[in-house]
Amino acid sequence: MNHEEESRPLLAEEENTEHRAEDRSETETYLNNVKNGKLYMATFAAVLGPLSFGFVLGYSSPAIPDLQKIPDPRLRLTAEEGSWFGSVVTIGAGLGGLLGGWVVEKIGRKLSLMFCALPFIFGFTVIIAAQNHWMLYVGRVLTGVASGVTSLVVPLYISETSHERVRGTMGSCVQLMVVTGIMGAYITGLFLDWRWLAVTSSIPPTLMLVCMCFMPETPRYLLSRGKRSEAEEALRFLRGRDTPVEWECARIEAASRYEEGSLSLADLKDPGVYKPLGVGIMMMLLQQFTGINAIMFYAQTIFELAHFQNGSVASVFVGATQVIFTAVAALVMDRAGRKVLLILSGVAMCVSEAAFGIYFKVSTANHGNATLLSTIMEAQDAVSEATHTDLSWLALTSMGIFITGFALGWGPIPWLVMSEIFPTKARGLGSAACVLTNWTCAFIVTKTFQNLTDLLTSAGTFWMFSCLCALNVIFTVFFVPETKGKTLEEIQAHFKGAHSL
Repeated sequence: MNHEEESRPLLAEEENTEHRAEDRSETETYLNNVKNGKLYMATFAAVLGPLSFGFVLGYSSPAIPDLQKIPDPRLRLTAEEGSWFGSVVTIGAGLGGLLGGWVVEKIGRKLSLMFCALPFIFGFTVIIAAQNHWMLYVGRVLTGVASGVTSLVVPLYISETSHERVRGTMGSCVQLMVVTGIMGAYITGLFLDWRWLAVTSSIPPTLMLVCMCFMPETPRYLLSRGKRSEAEEALRFLRGRDTPVEWECARIEAASRYEEGSLSLADLKDPGVYKPLGVGIMMMLLQQFTGINAIMFYAQTIFELAHFQNGSVASVFVGATQVIFTAVAALVMDRAGRKVLLILSGVAMCVSEAAFGIYFKVSTANHGNATLLSTIMEAQDAVSEATHTDLSWLALTSMGIFITGFALGWGPIPWLVMSEIFPTKARGLGSAACVLTNWTCAFIVTKTFQNLTDLLTSAGTFWMFSCLCALNVIFTVFFVPETKGKTLEEIQAHFKGAHSL
C-alpha cells in the first residue's frame, strides 16, 4: 500500500512530462506552418508609436538651443524655462500611463493605439503654432500623454499578436524604435529649426494612425470579450490563411478560462497576479536606477573634456550607439534569452559606472569634496593636458560600455517582460503600474541628481549607481523568469506555480 502511494506522484509527474512533450510537439508542428509576413506588418504599424515617442524625447535637445536664441520674447526660453520644456514630458507620460491602463481594457489594444496617435499629432501641432510659452508647454504635455499611453499599449499589442518563436525579437523593436526616433530627432535637428522639426516629428504618429486602420485587434483581447469568430479571423491575418488557427484559438481559450470576469481586489492574492506585478514594478524601478539619465546628463561634458566640441554631433554618436546595440539585442533576444542578456547588461553597467566614479574621483582629487558644479566648471582648468587625455579616454570608454550594456539588456527587456508576464485580465492594471513606476522613477532620478552629487560627490553618486546595477544582476538571477520560447499561457502558469520555466 505504501509502495503504491509513493508511486502515484511519480506516475503523475511522468504523465505531466509526457503531456508537456506532446503539447510542445503540436506547437512545433503548428508554428512550422505559420507565415509571419502579416505579423511583421502589424508590428511595424504598432512600433510607429515608439518611433513617435522617440521623436518626443529627442525633440527637446535640438529645439531648446533654438528657442533660447529666438528673437521673439514671447517664445524665447530662459535656462529654467528650457528645463521645464524638456522635463514636463515626464508629467504627461505619467498621466498617459494611468490613462492607458484604463483605455486599453475599455476599447482594446488597436483602438488605444489609434487613440494615442491623436495627442501626438495635436501636441506637435500646438508647438508648430505656438505664440507663447504656455502653448509650448501644452504641446509637450500632450505629446507626453501620448508617449505614456504608447509605452503601455504597444508592448501589449505586440506580445498578444506574436507567437513564442519571434515574440522576443518583435518586442525588442519597441525600444529599438524609441532610440531610432531619438537619433532621428538629433539628426533632423542639425538641419531644421524647431518648428520644422515639430512638423517632421508629427509624421510617424500620422502614419501609425493610417496603418493601424488596416491591422487587427489582438486575438487574446477578442477572446476575453467572447468574440471567437473575430479572434480566429485576426489569427488568420497574423498567421496566414492556410494555418489551422482553430488550434491556437482553443489553446488560448483553455488557458484563460480561469480569468473570466474583470480584475478584483481578491485577485491580488492570486500568485498569478501579485508575483508578475512585483517582478514588473521592480524591473522598471531598477531600470531607472541604473543611472541612465545621469550618464546622459554628463555626455556632453565628457565629449567636451575629450576635445570633441560639437555637442550636437556627439549626441548623434550616442544615439547611433544605442540604435546599433538595441538592434543587436533584438536579433539575439530569442536565441540568447532574456536572463542572459539582463545579467550581461547589468555587469557591463556596473563595471562602467565604477570606472566613471574613478574618473571623477581622480579628476577632482585636488579639490576636496567636489560637487557636480565644481566638477564641470573646474575639470578643464584643474587637470593637466596629459592627464586630461587619459581621463577623457577612460570616460569615453566607460560611457561607450555603459550605453552598449544598457541597450543590450536593461533598455529593451523590462518593456518586453512587462508585456509577457501578466494574465489577460490584469494586463491593463499591471502595465499601468509598471509604466507609472518607470516615469515616476525617471522624474525622481532626474530631479534629485544634483542633490545626490552635492551629498555624495560625483564619484560617490556613480559608485552608488554601480552598486544598484549589481543589485539588478542579483534580482535577475533569483526573480526574473526566462520567458524565451514560452507561450504567454506557459509564463502565466509558471507564476501560478503550475510548473517551472
